[in-house]
Amino acid sequence: MKVIAFTGMPFSGKSEAVKVAKKLGFPVVRMGDAVWEEVKKQDLNLNDKNVGMIANEMRKKYGRDIWAKRTLDKIRSLKVESSAIVIDGVRNAEEIDIFKKEFDKDFILIAIEASDYVRHMRALKRDRQDDSKNLVNIKERDKREISWGIDVVIASADIVVSNENGIDDFRENIRKMLSKI
Repeated sequence: MKVIAFTGMPFSGKSEAVKVAKKLGFPVVRMGDAVWEEVKKQDLNLNDKNVGMIANEMRKKYGRDIWAKRTLDKIRSLKVESSAIVIDGVRNAEEIDIFKKEFDKDFILIAIEASDYVRHMRALKRDRQDDSKNLVNIKERDKREISWGIDVVIASADIVVSNENGIDDFRENIRKMLSKI
């Protein structure tokens, strides 16, 4: 089974890539869901501050690969009949190591890239429950994710897809790429 993981800075287009993958019939495991589950388990409000705090605390307490391990447990529990599965949200090198150790050459990392300006404009328009609502918070989230090592992950991607030219073009590029894999 191929394991295709998406990475990228916040608001780069990972969620849109995942939507395309779902439409193509790929099962999807979102790493952020594990964090959300922990936030709810600790009886906290689901917002950017609490999600970031829990993600950080759990990494410090259990290791930088905690979310990959939980994601891997989730993948193992699925009864997947597909030839490939998609992981959304790889953020550090330790997570990549966990997935490469498990899936070896069947692990493919795809980075979604968009300029800071484009990402920040998208962020202000998007309305997901855990999203930042102003530019200061959005830039703080960027810094937090860079501190986790997402810049290293993006640089180590097997494939890089630009998301600068509009949603239809991006969706078509993702569809073509996933169809080849």
